[in-house]
Amino acid sequence: MENFDVIVIGSGGGTKIALPAAKRGLKTALIEQSSFGGTCLNRGCIPSKMLIYPADVILLLNQAHRLNLSIPQPIDADFTAMVERVNSTVDLMSQRMADQVSQLTNIELIKGQAKFVSDKVVQVNGRLLHAEKFFIATGAVPAIPDIGGLAETPYMTSNEALRCLELPKRMIIVGASYIACELGHVYGAFGTETHFLVRSELLRTEDEDVRNEFAQCFEKQHQIHQGVVPLSVRWEDGLFTVMIRHLHSGKEEILEAEALLISVGVEPVTAELGLENTAIHCDAKGFISVNDRLETAVEGVYALGDCVGNYLFRHSVNFEGEYLMRTLFDHPSQTPIRYGAMPRAVFTVPEVAAVGVSEAELLQQQVDFVVGKANYVDSNMGLARQLDHGFVKLLFDRNTQHLLGAHIIGEEASDMVHMLIVLLQKQGTLQDLLDMIFIHPALPELVRDAARDANAKL
Repeated sequence: MENFDVIVIGSGGGTKIALPAAKRGLKTALIEQSSFGGTCLNRGCIPSKMLIYPADVILLLNQAHRLNLSIPQPIDADFTAMVERVNSTVDLMSQRMADQVSQLTNIELIKGQAKFVSDKVVQVNGRLLHAEKFFIATGAVPAIPDIGGLAETPYMTSNEALRCLELPKRMIIVGASYIACELGHVYGAFGTETHFLVRSELLRTEDEDVRNEFAQCFEKQHQIHQGVVPLSVRWEDGLFTVMIRHLHSGKEEILEAEALLISVGVEPVTAELGLENTAIHCDAKGFISVNDRLETAVEGVYALGDCVGNYLFRHSVNFEGEYLMRTLFDHPSQTPIRYGAMPRAVFTVPEVAAVGVSEAELLQQQVDFVVGKANYVDSNMGLARQLDHGFVKLLFDRNTQHLLGAHIIGEEASDMVHMLIVLLQKQGTLQDLLDMIFIHPALPELVRDAARDANAKL
């Protein structure tokens, strides 16, 4: 039996624990079964955004005529070279990070599958490792739906889509979440004919106004088959044949494409951890159950990130890791985690960002609120860029005037939302926005205009 002060399983969000623990002089083991860096670096946010940015540029150039610019069409783009560049960069980053960690003192990077044999003992590569504090940060993987014939086909998940070197002529995308939309955006921009199979709505968890605006814009670049479910999949002679059913009419239809992308959500990486050998509990979907201090049913064993499922963002697991280091090692306390204003963004065209509650949630909670809205097309910067879509929508408590939610769709949404994250986090009010001086003419003036609109309705 080998003893450590800290054992961390997972080198994505888990590095927010392992590296600072080692720097504090704690004997630390960091266990990783795959490439160093976890989902975000290897098969998530980093490579996807490196592909999304060129896709954004292509769509911008395609609309250059709005600014009286003549850009030869179609845009000459080397999709294969781009994917090779992105993935060689990511692979090099992963290896360099692993090499750097391996050279640090007080930490041992162990490559292999960790499996619990008891509450605080794991087995990896035949070794038995014990620690008083465990941190499980194993992340999540793409969920695979039960579709007849799917398992016998070379379908792609986000993992394969980020490393595909050949641009398909047509692609069928099963799913309507932000991952599905972001990857569809990339392939569509480079010339693939994209077909989305959507059971309910695109980005169905977003505010209704945002969903409607997004659908109107997105369907200009993609073919959206709404209210359908896939029944079966067949692969023959390089072609996918997907049988779909329209939920409203019951009509069945066949779609064909050279590529099939499955993006219907994620499931936690917990099945192979041997948690059945411990007192640790999981919910029906396999997510690890934790209390308000991220502690499992076993004292001293914590879980964070996607395998818990409180939020499925890299910025949320970073926050969780920093909280655990602070409350367990720096200033020990029983203070529960408080996420505060948790933002989100969808990196597509149009871009979407939000923080706080939606209008539907406020109606359900019977909160008396006021809505302020400003359209990009009515702003000075919107005029300069000749924008024809997008808006900022702000939700305020009518009585206290506190900001309750902010929803932005349009250019630079993920940047503009940050002032509203601060306002929501600090319990700011409508008056705080009205008192601000905004740079003219810049897109954030839309936030001011939305605030003025809300003020006029009070």
